Amino acid sequence: MSTVIHTEVVIIGAGPCGLFQVFELGLLGIKAHLVDSLANVGGQCTELYPEKPIYDIPALPVCGAQELIDRLQQQIAPFEPVLHLGQEVTQVSKRDDGRFDVATAGGLQFDAGAIVIAGGVGSFQPRRLGVEGLDVYEGSQVFYRVRSAADFYGRRLVIFGGGDSALDWALELAGKAASLTLVHRRAEFRAAPASVARMYELVAAGRIRFIEGVADSLLPGEGFAGLVVRGNDGQQHELPADAALAFFGLAPKLGPIAEWGLELEKKALKVDTEKFQTTVPGIFAVGDINTYPGKKKLILSGFHEAALAAFAIQAHLYPAKRQFLQYTTTSPLMHKRLGVAEETTPAPGA
Repeated sequence: MSTVIHTEVVIIGAGPCGLFQVFELGLLGIKAHLVDSLANVGGQCTELYPEKPIYDIPALPVCGAQELIDRLQQQIAPFEPVLHLGQEVTQVSKRDDGRFDVATAGGLQFDAGAIVIAGGVGSFQPRRLGVEGLDVYEGSQVFYRVRSAADFYGRRLVIFGGGDSALDWALELAGKAASLTLVHRRAEFRAAPASVARMYELVAAGRIRFIEGVADSLLPGEGFAGLVVRGNDGQQHELPADAALAFFGLAPKLGPIAEWGLELEKKALKVDTEKFQTTVPGIFAVGDINTYPGKKKLILSGFHEAALAAFAIQAHLYPAKRQFLQYTTTSPLMHKRLGVAEETTPAPGA
């Protein structure tokens, strides 16, 4: 049996709203553990568009998605949150004493006073190539994410997709790979027009091959030898390759959350707008995972929800404690918790 981790709050989801929830709880002196099924913090920001600019974060005219996550991590550092990454929460149950037992697929167990679900639109799984037998090569010859471009230098590549990720990597690896074929099911692309124009320039120069079509089957051979692509014109294209990269986006899945007895509306958790509490007292939800009248799926809206949820969590955990709204600009207690309290200068002659 693994050791049970006792904590005031477990936050499920380490995206921007989950990270900011740590900050708002920290200001109130409440500690939290964050659990996320992904291997890195950041949620959609880092998984879907780490380099994309965000323009609607207050006081930041423009901020890269990864930059936002980096800033949030810096902001919550004084509160020393404990991160549990690569851990999917599979079980949540409320005990008779009002506390919660939380378990992950990796064997972690928590005893928590409250839970905040900040899981975006659920856990993310890559949309996979629909080719029989391809799954055994995932992570070795078939990839849905590039962590290091250098891993693909000098290799024969087939890239599938028509969005920014597919075009960005095709442009990045053209000339560095031994050969590169881009496959998309139609001539229209979802990527930036400049990227599409550059891709066609490289096709004309013979540095990229482009095929309109879809993956049909594995190329016969020992191990992964490549793929057969069925063109829109009906022609079968045999593409010998060392690796295939597919960028069809990530599919959100509500996953185990749907089994925790919480009221749902269109695959989102219903909450009130005073506490952002779900239909189970002690379980709160912030960010894209929740719904209420007038809901807007914006990061800044999730930040507002996290602030109000923090006060509601404090009242839930410590109902006898009086609440005071203190401001970070003037409160000595806030300064102490943030680690910015000025040291008292000794009086002369002391």
